[in-house]
Amino acid sequence: MRQLLLDLMPESPPSLANFVPDGNEEALAALADWFSGAQPLFLLWGEAGSGKSHLLQASGLLYVDGAADADLAAIPPETDGLAVDNVQALSDAGQIALFNHFNRLRLAVENGLPGKLLVAAEQPPAALAVREDLRTRLGSALIFRLRPLSDAEKLAALSAQAADRGLKLSREALNYLMNRSSRDMRNLSALLAALDRYSLEHQRPITLPLLREVLQHAGDGAIATQAPKAP
Repeated sequence: MRQLLLDLMPESPPSLANFVPDGNEEALAALADWFSGAQPLFLLWGEAGSGKSHLLQASGLLYVDGAADADLAAIPPETDGLAVDNVQALSDAGQIALFNHFNRLRLAVENGLPGKLLVAAEQPPAALAVREDLRTRLGSALIFRLRPLSDAEKLAALSAQAADRGLKLSREALNYLMNRSSRDMRNLSALLAALDRYSLEHQRPITLPLLREVLQHAGDGAIATQAPKAP
């Protein structure tokens, strides 16, 4: 049962289209406009689960996670489009690399060449424990905070997605789904799609008993950690 459900989980790469913007419409619109503008630097900040990584991976820029590559050693030297996640996790070497990269991009843009740097952190630049010269550079960005969805907003989004699929899920079933899986919106959406496919293949509606059966057999841990693969 576990492998069956995991096999049903659809590939769902992050995109601007599958980002749920409730409460973050202004930031999303500004980000879309930024891609065609002259400003080279855009910064998103907010707590975990607010959607920062989703938008960075959806940007089409080269994605690097500072939590996984604190030195930014994986950045090709001539990259003109870069998305750096978890800036607060960068080492001293990584902070220097990001500072130097931004200076190269700014010079390129001043000379009419393309250059975009999208960064994300858990706090605004003024509160980040980074080098002062990097903090100054980050402070010159277009800066927007992302607000995480409330549970009520996630339930409303799931309900709308279910309706789009022609599914009739009770509030009790939606609450059960929320409480038995990761509350990351991408994972919840992927799980809903997997359950839709499972119910179609077995010719059974998605009822609370079916949800209990599938999720209990699959195992809470497997569902919670089965996030869609990043591009």
